[in-house]
Amino acid sequence: MPANSLEAFIAATREVWGPLTSDLVEACQGQLERLARSSVCEPWLATLHRLQPANEELYRDPDHGFVLLAHTEHRGLYRPPHDHGRGWVIYAIQSGEIEMGGYARIEDADGVVNLVKRDSVLVGAGQARVYLPGDIHDTRCISDTALLFRFTERDLRVEDRQARRVTRYHQRDGLWAVGEA
Repeated sequence: MPANSLEAFIAATREVWGPLTSDLVEACQGQLERLARSSVCEPWLATLHRLQPANEELYRDPDHGFVLLAHTEHRGLYRPPHDHGRGWVIYAIQSGEIEMGGYARIEDADGVVNLVKRDSVLVGAGQARVYLPGDIHDTRCISDTALLFRFTERDLRVEDRQARRVTRYHQRDGLWAVGEA
């Protein structure tokens, strides 16, 4: 029997794990939302709130490869539009509020790539947002601090730094474009 909500999340996620399907995403999102609603009285979560780590790995599954990270962000921290390569991600907010924007990648007749912002949502405590392979998004912390969980189905450092499959966008002449600013 799991000793706390983190262990319960790990056990439940391992139990349902398999190929990417709507059912898997729904199950993982539900589990992550439950984790985000955990009591700050649990020692592991109280420690995160006290230390406020910028990036801490909470769990890496040795069999399936999924990773759970915790991030503390501060008001105004902005992460420009990006995707996660072949990976899919679920962000869940434990405390605070994060604005998340969604984008469409548009290529003009000359092959120039630009982003068009589709939407922007405020994600608060206990809520989660899913980004599938190819989805492009940005994030901005709008509360004094926010503690969020980032669940990834694979190690995104490998996807980014080794496989070079993560695309980051930069503003150029007021437009979001691929490549350096």
